[in-house]
Parts: sequence; structure tokens; C-alpha cells
Amino acid sequence: MVRDEQAPVAAPPAAGLSAAEAAARLERYGPNIVSTARPTPLWHRIGTQLRDPLILVLLVAIALTIATGDYLDTSIISFVVVVNTAVGVTQEVRAERAVMALRELSAPGARVVRDGEERHVPSSEVVPGDLVLLGEGDIVPADGELLEEAALLVDESSLTGEAEPVGKPLPADGEQRPVVSAGTVVVRGRARFVVTATGADSATGRIAALMTTKPAATPLQRRLAGFGRVLAAVAVVLCLVVLVIGLLRGQDPELMAVTAISLVVAAVPESLPAVVTLGLALGARRMAERNAIVRRLPAVETLGSVTVIATDKTGTLTEGRMSAQRLWTRHGTAAVSGTGYAPEGRVEREDTELRPDTAPDVTELLTAAVLCNDAALQAPDATDGEDARGGEADWHALGDPTEAALLTAGARLGLDREALAREWPRTEEIPFTSDRARMTTVHRGPGGGLRVVCKGAPEVVLVPEVLADGAGTVAEAAEAAGRLAAEGYRVLAVAVADRAEPPEDGGDWESGLNLLGLIGILDPPREAAAETVAACRRAGIIPVLITGDHPLTAGVVARRLGVVEAAHKANEAEGAEEAEEVTTGDRIRDGSAGDLTRPRVFARTSPEQKLDIVQAWRGAGHVVAMTGDGVNDGPALHRADIGVAMGRRGTEVARQAADLVLADDDLGTVVAAVEEGRRVYANVRRFLLYGLAGGAAEILVMLFGPFLGMPLPLLPAQILWINLLTHGLPGVALGAEPVAPETMRQPPRPPEESVLGAGLWPRILAMGLVIAGASLGVGIWAHETGRPWQTMVFLVLGATQLGVGLASRARPGTFTNPFLLVGIAAALALQIAGVYLPPLQKLLGTEALSAGDLLIGCALSAVGYAAMRLQVRLSARAGRSAGAEAPEVAGAGDPEVAGGSETPGVPEDRERAAGR
Repeated sequence: MVRDEQAPVAAPPAAGLSAAEAAARLERYGPNIVSTARPTPLWHRIGTQLRDPLILVLLVAIALTIATGDYLDTSIISFVVVVNTAVGVTQEVRAERAVMALRELSAPGARVVRDGEERHVPSSEVVPGDLVLLGEGDIVPADGELLEEAALLVDESSLTGEAEPVGKPLPADGEQRPVVSAGTVVVRGRARFVVTATGADSATGRIAALMTTKPAATPLQRRLAGFGRVLAAVAVVLCLVVLVIGLLRGQDPELMAVTAISLVVAAVPESLPAVVTLGLALGARRMAERNAIVRRLPAVETLGSVTVIATDKTGTLTEGRMSAQRLWTRHGTAAVSGTGYAPEGRVEREDTELRPDTAPDVTELLTAAVLCNDAALQAPDATDGEDARGGEADWHALGDPTEAALLTAGARLGLDREALAREWPRTEEIPFTSDRARMTTVHRGPGGGLRVVCKGAPEVVLVPEVLADGAGTVAEAAEAAGRLAAEGYRVLAVAVADRAEPPEDGGDWESGLNLLGLIGILDPPREAAAETVAACRRAGIIPVLITGDHPLTAGVVARRLGVVEAAHKANEAEGAEEAEEVTTGDRIRDGSAGDLTRPRVFARTSPEQKLDIVQAWRGAGHVVAMTGDGVNDGPALHRADIGVAMGRRGTEVARQAADLVLADDDLGTVVAAVEEGRRVYANVRRFLLYGLAGGAAEILVMLFGPFLGMPLPLLPAQILWINLLTHGLPGVALGAEPVAPETMRQPPRPPEESVLGAGLWPRILAMGLVIAGASLGVGIWAHETGRPWQTMVFLVLGATQLGVGLASRARPGTFTNPFLLVGIAAALALQIAGVYLPPLQKLLGTEALSAGDLLIGCALSAVGYAAMRLQVRLSARAGRSAGAEAPEVAGAGDPEVAGGSETPGVPEDRERAAGR
């Protein structure tokens, strides 16, 4: 579609565009996306596959067989190359499509006003003339002119290179309005703007090159490429030895040359690139199905090495549906009942339901909380009809969840937010910032005059600089805030003041206020959170809680969920003076807190402290996955080995900075992603064991066969046929094996561990000896008894390798991964067909076997199966013994809670909870 040139757009009405007009403009101007990169041509993909070191060995073999005139083996080797290249190209295309689809899933969204309602739409659907809302952490979806702003600060470094964010104050009437550009980031404040340019016509087009960079090879792929070069060199050397032995024994030089070439082909696991690509692509797709969107492919393999998960609390360990449940005023306390953000519920004091006219103190408190508020509640019929948790649709919060909880509490008392906004229109505001930890709004009263409303953390509101109340009132409120925080609540203090006119000379609005009361807000733990934490411990992963909450609040949640073991109770029972050490945020900052890898809970953390915590764990040799949702989490997400962003409640900055995006904001999804990462790595090792053991067995047979009375144990065509059948479909299918049952009950692998480490090399050699022993044994027996010994060696060598492949399954005895079962059955059938079908007999140089000899040959394949199953059991037993002897790494023993201020009651994640 040809895009129309975008012309200046007039400011839309307050109701924004209509849905019909937005659709028409989308059709006219096209989607708000920049041009994508050209697809990689097929010839380039094929060339990339052929440059793999393992495939290069096969290409050299083709050239040598052509030079010797052995066109039959040339055809077979060429067929192997074609098959593996086709599989590799197919998996590369699938992987690229999967990454592109995941990139689209994690693309920025936008909040627009259409038909008078606020809506969240994909940024690609933003059109010229749209009225767009911006808040802290949002990525500007398109170019536009500001209509209103409150303390707006925008990071434009992606366009201008300037590191310092810039303000966007509105000018006097008649002057040019400031503009915002696509791709820039709101770091503070809020705004509304009208879109003037989208897609390639916007600033996004200037940074389009950043979005078309092709993903580089993952660390695992790079390590395996190096391994492939070494393996190819070793295989060539060994096969030259076979060539020399054959020549010394008087074999035909041309035959031995072709045999050596064929043996090189057989020794090289040319399916390895396809297996790795398939494993990574399947891992990314399976993670997406489990609500974990992989934005960078290396994250798939890195997840398998994670040893520490540093998580926030709200929405990750908890439901993320804030609920204002406790109210405190100087006249008493009240309780709010109800679930979620639905207005249905009650406000009660001493078992008596309160209404606006029966409890003036509570009414005044909640009225102020509703006025000093930028959130909104959306009814179920305005949603998509089904809640993200899989049940029926519920009331939905637009904006900060804590502010939405205040609106819900007001609605349950009977307050009408729209009516209050009309009665007390807002005239000014001082927005929330991380440093201030409070928000203040100014409202024009019904009879004139101004009312100032301030809400925020108790530690920044219950101070003489803000309150005009006496010391007794402030002390009483601080004590009440401490009690609420000790019970696991986050606390907001609300204060007001009525004034006849604004302060003179730009004086301070936030002074001389009177305290109305405190609101205790609870975010209930997720039902599955405790089991998720337990799953981390079983997998040898240390769960660490990093939160902005008060240490008392954080400690309550951590103990409930098992992040912190109940060791302090045992200490108390033994008469210890201090059951648990609480470290302040100041001590973390100045370095006096000691080793930051000892605590399991960090409270009152700043963005700088999050970086220190992540770096401390990484410096101790751990692989850290860090979850985050705010703008200030961006540096920590970058610093961590795996940055994990919340998909539902996270800011766009966090999502774009992360390696992994959780579509459901559930920590259990991170554990599932770790499981997938371990599966990918385990399947690569599973294939290496299978493929290299078979290659080693073939070399051993060719090396020792001549010394056991078999001048040439296998013909070149027979070697290539076995290689094609065993390394083809069965080998690739091993890359799709499911997760083994014991995967998440084992400690993470060391990140520096070689892909052939942890005892894999001895296992490869042992299985190679078993396969070679069975093949040589049947060959000696057949040679001594006058049977077609070469055909028997051919049959047993291939069948025993397939038995090893069948025993390599992650879940033997089940029908998981039926592709592997079909591949092995087909390969065995073709192996037998190579013995009996005349065309294949002529091609391979085999002879028909008697029924008894066939049964003996097939039965010996069970040797490979039995040996592999025994090896798996012994390896698992050794792993369990090593785990039992190793110290516990999941955080038991001497747990600590690291915290910040000693004043209780500050909400978690200050950048959100005190209001924007």
C-alpha cells in the first residue's frame, strides 16, 4: 500500500478520534511501523550452512571421491550434505520467524483516547490525529505536539545523543507547542499529545536500522563451531591412520582412500548445526507458549545456567491487584472488604457498614485519596471478555495499581469519582518523583478557595516540613503506620489544607497540611508463589527478593513464601539475642552492609543498590536473572545475565531492555523458562553423546578390525549408509526431546563448563567401546563360522547405534516426542532393507542373511540400549551423590533481611506507589 504524505493534524477533541475515523486513517496512512529489513535470500542461507566446519569436511570428501572416480560414494555423501543443509535452512527460517513473531509480541503499545475512552492499542495502530496519553516509563509511539503536560521529562538520547533528559514546558498562547518524537522515553511526569506523524514519516524511521540488526550466533553456537573444527581435524587424523594401516596390509590404495574419506564423513556429526538451531527455535517457541517471550535468542541457553533469581514482589510473587484493606484516622480504624478492583464490597468499623454520611473522617480520607489520583477503573464489559488469568473478565485498572486500589476503596464507601472531579476540579499538581515519594494536587472548591491534597510515603509526609499537626498526632500516626507495615501492609499517608489563594511568590504548596489518616494496602501473594520459590530451591536456584517496601513488610512476605527460611525462629528458641539482622539501605550504599550475597531479602532499595546487588552476585560467580518493571529497573536489567521484564504491568523501557518478557508477570514463568533452557542444553549434549559415540565406534571398528581377521570391516558405501540413517532423522529428533523428569531437581550447570564437560567425554568413549565391541564381536563370530561377516558388522553397527538413540530419550517408556520413535523405526527398517533389497545390496555390497542371523543382529542392538540405560542410571546416581555432598545453595542458614529506612510504611517501588 502506498502511504499518503502526512500533513499537519489539528488538535483532536477531548474525546479523541472515533473508532471508525481511526480505522479509516490506519487504512489511509498505513501502520505505524518502519520498513522492515529485506528477507535473507535462499542462496545466502545455503552458503551459511555450507560454511559450517563439519559440512566443509563433507564437501572436501565429495571432491576427493570425484577425483578418485568413486561416483557412487560421491552421490551418497552429496545426499548427506543436501539433507543436512535442507534441515539446517528450514530450522534457520523457523527460528527467524519465531524471533520476529516474539519481537512483535513484545513491541511497544500506546494509550490513546478514542470515543471518549482510554484504550491500550499496539503502537502499530496509532494514527495521525490520535490523542495519546504518556506516563513515566512509556516509549513515545509517534511524533506529535503536546497539548498538556505535568513535569514532563523526556530522554531523547536515541535521537540527539544528549545524555540529559529534557523538559517540555508549554509556552504561552500563540507560540509553537513543544513536540515529542517517536522512540524517545518518558522518564518523569505525564502528558497528552496529538500525533502528527507515524511510521516511516516519524522519528522512528531514523533509528530503523537498530531494529533490523540480524541476531548473532549464540555463545553455544560459537562454542560448538570451535568444537566442530577440532573434531574435524581429529577425525581426519584418525582416518589417515586407517588409510595407512590398510595400505600397509596390502589393500587397494583407491579403495582405502575412499574408505578413509567415508570414515571422516561418518565420524563427523554433521547434523549438529541443525540440532542446535532446532533446539533454540523450539525452546523459544515453547517458552512463548508458557508466557515467556524471548527477545534475544542467547537467553534460551543462558537460562539453563541461572543460579540466582532476583525478583521484585508486586505482581511477581504477589497478585499485582492492590487492595486498600485498612484505614486509620485519629477517630479509629476501619476495614475494607472485597476482591480485585470491583466496586462491590464494604467499608466497616466494628462490624457496622459505613456510608459517606455516617463516617465523616473516613469519607474525608477516601475523598482526598480519590481526588489526588491519576488512575481509572474499567468495567468488565470494556475488556476483551476474558481475564489474563484464564477466568471471567474482571474490573481492570488503568494506571498505577496502588492508585486504582484507592479508587476502589472510595467506590466501596459510595463515593462517585466523576462527581467528585466535577465538584473539585484539579487546577494544579506536583507529580510524584522517586526522590519526593509523594504527589500533591490542588483543587478548586465548590464555594471558591483551594484545597491542597497530598499523599505519599509516611516517612515523607509525617514530617514537620509538611504537617502542621502537633508532635503527638504525628507520633501516633507513625506508630499506626509501623503496626500496619509489620502486618505486611504498604502504607500511604494523606494530608490536606484549605487555602483562599495560591502561595505568594511561588511558595510551597506542600506545607502547613493537616493529616487525614493512613491507608493500608495489601497485595496478596499469588497462590502458586510459595511452590514456585520451593521449585527454585529444588533446582539449586537461589531466590532473592529486592523490593522498595519497608523491611518489616518485605520480611513478612518473604517468610510466607519461603524466600527466607524460618531459621530465626530456631535462633529465638535457642536464646539467641538477634534472630535476624536488618541492614539499612544507607549501609548498602556506603559498603558497610558487608557481603551482599548473604541476605535473601533487600528492602528499601534504590536503583543504584539494585545494580550493586546484581553485581555482587555476578562477582561471586553466579548467573543472575533479574526481574523488573520500572524505568529505574533498566540498568539492573542490563547488568544481569538475564533481564526479565513484566509484560502486563511493566513499562515499555523495562520490556525493551529485557532479554525475556513475562506475558503473565508470574515468577513461575521464569522457572518454566529456566526449565526450557536446561532442556535445550541437555538435548545438545544428548545428541553429542549419541552422535560422537557412533562415530567413535565406527573408527574403532575400522582401526581394530584388520587386526582381528577382518581386512576391511566395512565398505565406504556401508559407512556412509549407516551415517545417513543414524545421524539423519533420529539425530535431529533428539533435539526435540522433552524435559527430563529430574531436570529441575538438579543444580545449575557452571556457566564456564564445556559442552563436553561434566563427564560427557568418558561417557562418549564408553558407549563407543560398547558399540564397537558388539560389532567386532559379531564380526569375529561370523568370520569364524563362515557367515557373511561384513554384512553382519554392517547390520549390528547401525542397529546398535539406533538402540543407543532409543535409550537416550528423556522419558523412556512414553510416547513423548513420537518423531524420534518414528525416525528410529524408519532407520532400522532401512538398515534391514539394505541387507535384503537387491538394489540396495548392489549399492552397499551386502548379502542376504538367514532369519537366525538377522535375529541375532537385531538382538545385539539391545546391547546398545541396555548399556545406555545403565550409563544414564549410573550418571544420575553420581549426580545425586554429588548434590548430597555439596552445601545447600538455595539460601538456607543464617538468612538476613537487608533494608533501608527504619521508618515503617513506605510503599514498595516508590516510583509507582506514592502516585504519579
